[in-house]
Amino acid sequence: MRSLGELHPLSVFCYFAGVMSVSMLSLHPALIILSLLGCLTLLLHNQVKARTLAASLGLFTVLTLLNPLFYHDGITVLFVINDRPFTLEALLYGAAAAGMILSMVGWFRLLSRALTSDRLLYLLGRLSPRLALMVSMALRFVPAFARQGQRIHQAQQGLGLYRGDNAPDALRSRIREFSILTTWALENGIVTADSMAARGYGTGRRTSYAIFRFTRVDALFMLFSLALTAVTLTAILSSALKFDYYPALTLPADTLLARAGLCAYSVLCLLPALMEGGERIRWRCLQSRI
Repeated sequence: MRSLGELHPLSVFCYFAGVMSVSMLSLHPALIILSLLGCLTLLLHNQVKARTLAASLGLFTVLTLLNPLFYHDGITVLFVINDRPFTLEALLYGAAAAGMILSMVGWFRLLSRALTSDRLLYLLGRLSPRLALMVSMALRFVPAFARQGQRIHQAQQGLGLYRGDNAPDALRSRIREFSILTTWALENGIVTADSMAARGYGTGRRTSYAIFRFTRVDALFMLFSLALTAVTLTAILSSALKFDYYPALTLPADTLLARAGLCAYSVLCLLPALMEGGERIRWRCLQSRI
């Protein structure tokens, strides 16, 4: 068994599409908690910084408190500020929406790590080669622009043209840095276009080379992910996991389909962690036999 980043790009894409589609389609508290636990487990495995987790917690608190400040629906009034009720239902809805947003940010961060530019180019190249090339170049140029902007900023500081203690001078320096960066970006685009033309891009039939092999493990992982996603989406679309916040909290009925949907999504969110755990157990068993 291989890790998530070593699987075939199609299998990885199907997994993230399934887990993220469920996160976007439902505000059920259990589904949101499972989604947060799943992405947090993978982020901790990838050694995410504590500062990032603290910032996410702060963002969750702010988003949770914003909803009851502007929306006052609900029958359970906690307190009143300037004749505006602060309701429990609005607070819980804000927490659910904040959890969904944070889970999506976490899953997109994991997706960017698992699907690198070459993997994304492989997926989109069969559908639209031009689109794949544009996406791949955009993914490459964004960090390149950030690095070049940092170099320009350091060069401006070294020349003594940047003064942080003076706001007008700092603004003028930032505008000058942006102008230099824009000029560099335009020149880099022209150089890239000339380089592609010199290599004969677009003059003949396009060929492709892929180093990714779709193995049996990739097929099983993709089919298992799609099956779990189908069970969860069936429970959501059939209103078995419908959770109403307004005007009062309405819990869904405890049906077999609801339980199946929750169980399926819990396995789906923790599937990469279970795969990694199984790999470690297998490796330790092999070491014990030596």
